[in-house]
Amino acid sequence: MMNIDATRDFFATVPKGIEDLLADELTQLGALSVKPITAGVAFCGTLETAYRVCLWSRLASRVLMPVSNFIATDPDQLYAASNGFPWEDHFSVDQTFAVEATLVGSKLNHSHYAALRVKDGVVDRFRDRGGDRPSIDTHNPDLRINMHLRGRRGTLSLDLSGESLHRRGYRQEKGVAPLKESLAAAVLLQSGWQKIAADGGPFCDPMCGSGTLPLEAAMIAADMAPGLLRERFGFMAWIGHDDPLWQRLHQEATSRRAIGLQHLPKIIGFDADPLMIRNALINAELCGLEKVVHFEKRSIQSKERLLPESFGRPGLVAVNPPYGERLGQRKELYTVYRSLGERLLAEGGGWRATVLTSDSELGNAIGLKPHSNSELFNGAIPCRLLQFDVPLESEPIPISGALSAGAEMFANRLRKNLKRLGRWAKRQSISCYRLYDADMPEYSVAIDLYGDAVHVQEYAPPDSIDPVDAHARLQDVLAVIPDILSIPPEKVFLKLRLRQRGKEQYQRQAQTGAFFEVEEEGARLLVNLTDYLDTGLFLDHRPVRRLIKQQAAGKRFLNLFAYTATASVQAALGGAISTTSVDMSYTYLGWGKRNFELNGMSPDRHRLIQGDCLEWMTATKERFDLIFLDPPTFSNSKRMEESFDIQRDHVPLVLAASRLLADGGILIFSTNKRRFKLDTEALSGLKIKEITKQTFDEDFARRPQIHSCFWITR
Repeated sequence: MMNIDATRDFFATVPKGIEDLLADELTQLGALSVKPITAGVAFCGTLETAYRVCLWSRLASRVLMPVSNFIATDPDQLYAASNGFPWEDHFSVDQTFAVEATLVGSKLNHSHYAALRVKDGVVDRFRDRGGDRPSIDTHNPDLRINMHLRGRRGTLSLDLSGESLHRRGYRQEKGVAPLKESLAAAVLLQSGWQKIAADGGPFCDPMCGSGTLPLEAAMIAADMAPGLLRERFGFMAWIGHDDPLWQRLHQEATSRRAIGLQHLPKIIGFDADPLMIRNALINAELCGLEKVVHFEKRSIQSKERLLPESFGRPGLVAVNPPYGERLGQRKELYTVYRSLGERLLAEGGGWRATVLTSDSELGNAIGLKPHSNSELFNGAIPCRLLQFDVPLESEPIPISGALSAGAEMFANRLRKNLKRLGRWAKRQSISCYRLYDADMPEYSVAIDLYGDAVHVQEYAPPDSIDPVDAHARLQDVLAVIPDILSIPPEKVFLKLRLRQRGKEQYQRQAQTGAFFEVEEEGARLLVNLTDYLDTGLFLDHRPVRRLIKQQAAGKRFLNLFAYTATASVQAALGGAISTTSVDMSYTYLGWGKRNFELNGMSPDRHRLIQGDCLEWMTATKERFDLIFLDPPTFSNSKRMEESFDIQRDHVPLVLAASRLLADGGILIFSTNKRRFKLDTEALSGLKIKEITKQTFDEDFARRPQIHSCFWITR
């Protein structure tokens, strides 16, 4: 029997990329002379050290105990080396065994044949000494022998782990492309989860599959030995096994688990697939964590929060999204990765996020710049482990990516536009204008200047465009803008502008509250470039607001669907004796109130009314000399009983507004509906003049379909 106090050599195998992480772990477990090499770590220690590694290592695949070194350049020498070793000192003829062989830089190039020659040597040694031979069991042997041959130098080792250590014993239900438990642990340890958990920080995996990351996170946080649930290790059938030592170590681990479970932070896993959630719940029960890890069906694109407010503090988001090799298509995955980034930016300020992906371009779609980008292997798939510190809401959003070959073409166009429009804007004393509007189809963005800040809206690419290519071009845009416009990157604000439907129309994008002041036609106005789809100032309506200001002197002005009341402010500056602004949104009316206050105007003469415009028009008996009607293209507000569509519903709306006109009054009706057709026949009782062409300044002259505008009198 081996002296348990004797120090000897061991070797722990590990997937490529986490050798240094395993070396640190082995040192913490008491290993000596720790030396990482490719796909493994050599170390020294006692038998207790080896047992601890088998029980506690979250990263190692196998723990090998070298028993013989030899030189071999052909199969016969392999046979001689294995036949000459006293295997009878390590297992009996009544036990089963298996041989695994690895060859590196050797003249021998067939590992299966090499394993057979080692097996023959072992069997013949037993037969020569007693007539009987042990049986082979390649699936579940009592003892595994490992033969490693590098060049001509070989090592025979006993596999103390038996079945790979990544098999903790709890995962009976797996997903389609499961993440190995040891790799999940590596992701968490490399992300600093131990310290985050010790400080009480929560954990969330928004695409948890069968629950591997949340369960491994819980085991780390609970100080739970990953081998505690396993019924069998390779050393248990070894003649040199010290069972009292093992039982002591096992009991110690059981006690530590009981204490650790009393102090767990909140740990949550979400997945869109109900079958995956079912599997995760089963796995949680098998490892005794069903009461401390929460699993729930929820999509990354759900309206519900990714990071529940009940967390109360920042923590770690770790996710292993589909890669595309085995699950899904790249177009679909682009949307998933993009949604993940948007949710992190909207909800995860101060959090740490870790994403394991095999596609760096998809990783770029997250839209954050990783502070760490390291290589790991998920089986044979090379992956990148991207680690992000999600910026606080008050911090600028870092943008990832670099220039591509097409960036110079876009830069030249931007320079040309800046030269032409910059001169025009300076002559007109305009500080907020559109600089670029998808002038080049492959760079499908709108770029607006708001003083010294830039607002970039990315139009959703058509189905014919690979979204990964579109994202690469967006990175070109974000890289070029600061250089061409001579502004710092933190002054560039990005939004994805999709076609809005239903309740998405006015969905809040973020929570920064970052308002700043701009100037237009003598008015001081507040804009917000981060929190909402629109900024609070429709730039294409600048000429319309100018027209309203010119017409407003001595008139009673009504602003329907007032938004942030910028037209009302201009009317007031133009000399209106009163303004009334009606809108459904409390938020926008509050914004409008601040716009009035910014210009030193008393609220007594400038009313802000919350309500449904059509209902309000039906109920009021007031009359107005100048009315601006600018309804949304579509609305399905939760405060409305029915949806609103401007093409379908404009006739009753225009008629209702026209009935509020005083004698000689003017109604200016505007809509941003593309290809809008005014029903002149249904409105034949009104005098209507289309003034669309007169309501475009130089910066929107290239996009005459962006709105339609009509001058209406009775």
